[in-house]
Amino acid sequence: MSAAEAAAENPISGEPLSAAELDAVFASFAGQNRVLLAVSGGPDSTALLLLAARWRSLEPGRPELSVATVDHGLRPESRREAEAVGQLAVRLCLPHAVLELPAPLPRTGLQEAARHARYERLAAHAREVGAGAIATGHTADDQAETVLFRLMRGSGLSGLAGIPDVRALDELRLIRPLLALRKERLIALCREAGVEFVHDPSNRDPRFARARLRQLLPLLEEEGLDAARLARLAARLARADAALETATDEAAARLMDGAAPARIGRAGLLALPEEIGLRLLSRVVEGQAAGPVELAKLEALHSWIAGLAAEASGARTLAGALVRVDTRWVKITRAPVRRGK
Repeated sequence: MSAAEAAAENPISGEPLSAAELDAVFASFAGQNRVLLAVSGGPDSTALLLLAARWRSLEPGRPELSVATVDHGLRPESRREAEAVGQLAVRLCLPHAVLELPAPLPRTGLQEAARHARYERLAAHAREVGAGAIATGHTADDQAETVLFRLMRGSGLSGLAGIPDVRALDELRLIRPLLALRKERLIALCREAGVEFVHDPSNRDPRFARARLRQLLPLLEEEGLDAARLARLAARLARADAALETATDEAAARLMDGAAPARIGRAGLLALPEEIGLRLLSRVVEGQAAGPVELAKLEALHSWIAGLAAEASGARTLAGALVRVDTRWVKITRAPVRRGK
């Protein structure tokens, strides 16, 4: 068990994390000159700010820290909350910026649109301040919610692997150092430090699917399906997903010749284990698609290719990509734009 996982064993403790625990939590900051902390003022990101500042103070030469708060302008009090984060950052001797979004958000898919716009704005600010990474306050509870939410939506293995602790965001790194820690632990840490935080009312708004799911988690925990077990499940699935991605890399090197348009050897594709074949097909289709590719539709495309007679050919479109099959190749290009009459 890692030091960070050990810290999660007693989630209601307000005791500060030890130096060893902090080192484990912030190990992903290694090699960075500056990290931008995304702090909304909620308990999770406020704890991230407190813990990161303490970790940096323990040893010279650790990465510089900057702090940013995105003001979505969705609630009257959001500006005041952002300014409160700024006051805490000043107390910790860290630079802080309030970031506003450039355009109004759509009414449909509000939370997803806000998330996308938030990351775009944070990435732009990270470049401005010279940060190579952005850190957010996602917790083990967020991981559990994500796994359940994606399970409800019929996600594949990659989706059920949950939130990665580190991923690429354009040329930057997006880091979630608190994924091994429970929210209760972070709330207790903030209270022990005497630091106030805010609760976003949208987290309890039943109009949003995640908020409704959040209300079910205590019932699932009573049956033994708690955040820790869901986090372990996500970690195991992530491990399996990484192995499958490596196998897909090897299949791509063997079955694709680098020609344009992109093409996959038909017989070789169908000889692969179905999961590897689906992943390879997904990569190439998504490279030409106009939008996300649904797993069920990708599975239907693979089944159609497999069902063609060896001497048969055909064509189908999927998410803006044109898939043409001949006797030797599966060729994928961008589908022609349909013009109105």
